Amino acid sequence: MGTHHLTLERDLQKKLEALALEAVEGRGDRLQVAILVADHGSGEILASVGSAGYQADLRQGFVDMTQALRSPGSTLKPLVYALAFDEGLGHPETMIDDKPMAFGTYAPQNFDKLYLGTIRMREALQQSRNVPVVALTEAIGPARLISAMEKAGMKPVFPGDQPGLAIALGGVGVTLGDMVQLYVALARGGVVRPLSYRLEAEVAEGQRLVSEVAAWQVGDILAGLAPPPGAPSNRMAYKTGTSYGHRDAWAIGYDGTHVVGVWMGRADGTPVPGAFGADVAAPVLFQAFNRLKGKLDPQPPAPASTLLVANAELPQPLQRFKSRNAVFEAEPDAPAVAFPPDGAEVELLASGLKVKVAGGTAPFTWLADGVPVVVGSDAREAMLAMPGAGFVTLSVIDAEGRSDRVQVQVR
Repeated sequence: MGTHHLTLERDLQKKLEALALEAVEGRGDRLQVAILVADHGSGEILASVGSAGYQADLRQGFVDMTQALRSPGSTLKPLVYALAFDEGLGHPETMIDDKPMAFGTYAPQNFDKLYLGTIRMREALQQSRNVPVVALTEAIGPARLISAMEKAGMKPVFPGDQPGLAIALGGVGVTLGDMVQLYVALARGGVVRPLSYRLEAEVAEGQRLVSEVAAWQVGDILAGLAPPPGAPSNRMAYKTGTSYGHRDAWAIGYDGTHVVGVWMGRADGTPVPGAFGADVAAPVLFQAFNRLKGKLDPQPPAPASTLLVANAELPQPLQRFKSRNAVFEAEPDAPAVAFPPDGAEVELLASGLKVKVAGGTAPFTWLADGVPVVVGSDAREAMLAMPGAGFVTLSVIDAEGRSDRVQVQVR
């Protein structure tokens, strides 16, 4: 048999194997843990703990849980936001709605069943809101998300033939190795670096996954998360996740040099009641970093082209997220024909047809069948001269070029 020279660091491996045992101690006889540490500059895997011991008991410690297919819960959300930032759909300070929404027949809910209204994308990611990330996934398209996962070096497994929007919330099978591979790309400015166990392996530089700016923006958002209770305050960029039914608890984080991934759950895939990534896996993540080194390495500064401004200073299209079908949706303050209602039968008076507009910005222009009949009026009510009875399409246009229209029958 030949000699295999590995990148694993013996002392670190021992420290994290001890941490794995501590992590499951007193938590029942079936809870399992896996920990993976990588240098995101070189792609070298420095420690790999597949379980809290190899014993063949209820924990099934002989299964390498760094390679087992599991649901990632919310840990894919940073990738969705990075892709959305790259496509000009948003910025960390862009406002996005966190409210009940339906996407065709799919109506996702937030984990806590609560909704925060209109919030910044920064807050939506930090607080791991489900509805906003599904709206972004619809905008970029599930196929774009899948392509990015594969470009990152992941090997996602999807249920069914047509992966849908639920991918963003963990509706896909991935491994801890996959997730660390993804976060390596985010940690190193958006460029993929394949992971390797073999010392002096020739690992080619990977392709660009997202722009340097988008990677930095996501890292900056994740570094703004409060550490778990008892952990030192620092600037680690990290994300937690909990899969459906509490089957998987995740925490993945990085500083300027290393990425650490932690998975906790049961090897047989049965639920762990009440187990959340933030409560169970995040403390293990922070302890792993503490055993890796004395203090965190700083994150890189913002790239020169990063737009570091508040919401009000963003370009108009970036101030509020608009979905791909926003052209069909009225803005909250857009003009609307308040009277007559669409489809109504209305009486033509001697002075003309009475109309009213709500919302919008004056002055207003009214058209009948595309012909202007009132131009530049500051009033919200007007009398339109009409040629006679019959069906007519009434349109109103405000000072900003926004419009609304109704079709009525004039008697």
